[in-house]
Amino acid sequence: MRIRTTAIPDVLLLEPQIHADRRGLFMESFNRREFAAAVGRDVDFVQDNHSHSAKGVLRGLHYQVAPHAQAKLVRVIEGEIFDVAVDLRRDSATFGRWTGEILSAENHRQLWIPEGLAHGFLALTDRAQVLYKASAYYSAAHERSLRWDDAALAIGWPKVGDLILSDKDAAAPSFSDADLFD
Repeated sequence: MRIRTTAIPDVLLLEPQIHADRRGLFMESFNRREFAAAVGRDVDFVQDNHSHSAKGVLRGLHYQVAPHAQAKLVRVIEGEIFDVAVDLRRDSATFGRWTGEILSAENHRQLWIPEGLAHGFLALTDRAQVLYKASAYYSAAHERSLRWDDAALAIGWPKVGDLILSDKDAAAPSFSDADLFD
């Protein structure tokens, strides 16, 4: 597995080793020992999530606050997305900054997003299926959203035409009004 840092050093881009031949390909999508070495700790993933989106669907920016803050390991099994993480940790050197990566079924990349960051993505292809592991169970009482187009964040979302958002995401609070991490 090849590990690359992003604009937020705690957010890592993981590129698995692909073994391809005339039959197709094989890759190890998760190895707990290698993953722990890459992120510097053993992460106990407790939930796997799967979303299917059409082109132009923007999901996020979502996060959960303590004591149910979630870390996520995100990958795409069909199509392509622009995946974004926003640092909400007040004591972080990258507080208020974002990083974004193209994840696709073709490039097999995965994005590690630790606790304390908001996560969202935009589907760039007609169909995008996203799988992600979470380190804490979903908790509606601890779920929060952050406005995807907040001017203070100035996220460089790719242009794909009309966006499709949930009512919740369209009404999410701005960064200045968000419930942040101390």
